Amino acid sequence: MSDQIRFMLNESDLPKNWYNVMADSPVPPTPVLNPMTKEPITPEFLSVLFPMEIIKQEVSTERFIQIPEEVREIYKLYRPTPLMRARRLEKALDTPAHIYFKNESVSPVGSHKPNTAIPQAFYNKVAGTKAMTTETGAGQWGTALAMACNFFGLDLEVYMVKVSYVQKPYRRIYMQTFGAQVFASPSNRTEFGRSLLAKDPENNGSLGIAISEAVEVAATSGGSKKYSLGSVLNHVLMHQTVIGEEALKQMDLAGEYPDVVIGCVGGGSNFGGIAFPFLRQNLKDGQRTRLLAVEPTATPSLTKGKYTYDYGDSAMMAPIVKMHTLGHTFMPAGIHAGGLRYHGMAPSVSALYDAGLIEAVAVPQIGTFDAAVQFTKSEGIIPAPESAHAIRVAIDEALDAKAKGEKRVILFNLSGHGHFDMTAYQSYLNDELEDYEYPTHAIEAAMKDLPKVEVEA
Repeated sequence: MSDQIRFMLNESDLPKNWYNVMADSPVPPTPVLNPMTKEPITPEFLSVLFPMEIIKQEVSTERFIQIPEEVREIYKLYRPTPLMRARRLEKALDTPAHIYFKNESVSPVGSHKPNTAIPQAFYNKVAGTKAMTTETGAGQWGTALAMACNFFGLDLEVYMVKVSYVQKPYRRIYMQTFGAQVFASPSNRTEFGRSLLAKDPENNGSLGIAISEAVEVAATSGGSKKYSLGSVLNHVLMHQTVIGEEALKQMDLAGEYPDVVIGCVGGGSNFGGIAFPFLRQNLKDGQRTRLLAVEPTATPSLTKGKYTYDYGDSAMMAPIVKMHTLGHTFMPAGIHAGGLRYHGMAPSVSALYDAGLIEAVAVPQIGTFDAAVQFTKSEGIIPAPESAHAIRVAIDEALDAKAKGEKRVILFNLSGHGHFDMTAYQSYLNDELEDYEYPTHAIEAAMKDLPKVEVEA
């Protein structure tokens, strides 16, 4: 085994296709329902929000979808991204495990989010869209879409969860630098936002609320604006599979194959992006890689949520999907992993978890930052709080391998850097962070507000 720590691909190795897990999933897709009629959704309903090419990808069962050359050209600004072996972290842990990470923090905006922002902006441009709306939690998705809309000459409105709007002002400024308009959510710009502020002027917001505002603006625009989502939906997770497709080639360069693949989860995009190509190898080639999704104890949709039909947003305007959910009325604690504060999980990830094809674990905030700082001191990269959840469990896996005296090949997705998260690290260093475990009774109470549907849940 060489001492190599960086495994690079050439531009010519950039994937030409996205991988669609729906082609190989042994779990049949569940119907997506119209939030008003509770009937299976129609392309006409979706066309209010999305261009037709996105709708086709959302329902496709083709194994591979070709990546347009216009998208691949912009991907080349940062792809293929490096695969790194964390040898200094291995040494610090004194573990026989080999730890690798896919470094998505090298994208222009510092996260994996451009992998779907670029194609979504492209398909909207081709369809004649002039302006788009979206939501963002920590700001990584909003920044990525702001960059992509700028590249394709589209206007953008971003509804940013208020607690993150306050915690992360530089993310807001970054989006504005690309030309986007950014509003703290809940805002007074939408009927739903005004209704919430009337009840609670100090409402910190949630991703569910921000989605509602962005959807309302698009749906009431008379077709002049389209909506874009940065996680959860099938087409989003599919676009992210460039991560795992590259990682498969890079692990081959390293001469190893992962025993476990790890990603943090909020809506499921970066986890699906790295894990789904390895799941294909499990299903088609007999590999036995464990696929491990990591979420905060404050937002435990997979590990505590109910697998049932629920609205995708708080205002009950978005489609109803079957997913692991904490309830669309969920109001998150003000933890610093803003991108993981969503009430539900991607339907595809939820179905695979329910079928036992992937695993999930929830970790507390302070231990997550312990791992982030240890990783920073070893590898010199300060991770986003979201990514730190994957690092926490990668370290736990390495220590477990040490305790059992076994070699274990661990791969995790470093989905973004933490350069705009210094207030979170400041709070950690000042011992101001608190662990929070979302209470089971709150989940049980939220289940009373689930939509009443005829489809078997």
